[in-house]
Amino acid sequence: MKACVHELMEYLTGKDPLRIEDHWNLLYRSGFYRGGPILMSAIAGIDQALWDIKGKYYHAPVYQLLGGACRDSIRVYSWIGGDRPSDVAREAKKVMDMGFTAIKMNGTEELQYIDSYRKIDETIARLAAVRDACGKELSIGVDFHGRVHKPMAKILAKELEPFRLMFIEEPVLAENNEALREIARHTSIPIATGERMYSRWDFKGLLADGVVDIIQPDLSHAGGITECKKIAAMAEAYDVALAPHCPLGPIALAACLQLDATAHNAFIQEQSLGIHYNESNDLLDYLSNPAVFTYQDGYVQIPQGPGLGVEINEEYVRKMAEAGHNWRNPVWRHQDGSIAEW
Repeated sequence: MKACVHELMEYLTGKDPLRIEDHWNLLYRSGFYRGGPILMSAIAGIDQALWDIKGKYYHAPVYQLLGGACRDSIRVYSWIGGDRPSDVAREAKKVMDMGFTAIKMNGTEELQYIDSYRKIDETIARLAAVRDACGKELSIGVDFHGRVHKPMAKILAKELEPFRLMFIEEPVLAENNEALREIARHTSIPIATGERMYSRWDFKGLLADGVVDIIQPDLSHAGGITECKKIAAMAEAYDVALAPHCPLGPIALAACLQLDATAHNAFIQEQSLGIHYNESNDLLDYLSNPAVFTYQDGYVQIPQGPGLGVEINEEYVRKMAEAGHNWRNPVWRHQDGSIAEW
């Protein structure tokens, strides 16, 4: 992606940064091969930077340039547990005591196409423990993480009904979205997906099929603010809610909040404070003013500063860049030795 950004910048050097729509179309449409996580993530980063420049040029937050706000704040949820969830009840109670009113957790470990009901029972037990610890008022999203295949997803979706979940997320991988039609017939729980979909063209068929209730485009991977504003509007036309994916850093969250401010169908925002991936540093460590993301009563205010509304501690970023990282997805295998979805 870094190489892609450098290549795309050759088109933009010396150009007027305020012509964001034209730049977006040039970066997307002037290439013969389009879409996918690398190109769209590179365009997303450039797009977020251009909106920040434009907002600072006009001394206004980005949401003002998108038509103005339709809300002052948005509800947020906190991740609990890790990739292999265990003591989620204790973690859920901890974040609830911090003021969060909604959480998201992984539902299962790896599952074969057809697997043991023991794993289903373990998922049910974890949800029951969270409900017992936190009561009925806590909103719970359960992430299937694309690690569940259609046969087991149907069972899980039906078995989770009594817990009155906020949503189930990625019941199957995005490349298997046609399976959502059958899964939706087995549950009334809202179905959410979209973090591994990268453009309005990826979302078009999903929305037309009428099987999704919540879309979760990631503004750092789905073409940035420019593209996700259009995806959000498409979803609104189908009466589908918006909950942008964002287990990422402060620039990504700020971009999401600027969009949330203007999207009537946005109802909750993912954020990464204290997430299990943040081992050496956390969301607020990169900010000159961490107070810009003050959470209160389960909500966060829309940033009011110019541009994206955040100021990055660039010295700290350079320090962490020197340390570097070599993060890779875990490699999971089933008991028979075959590769499992992480």
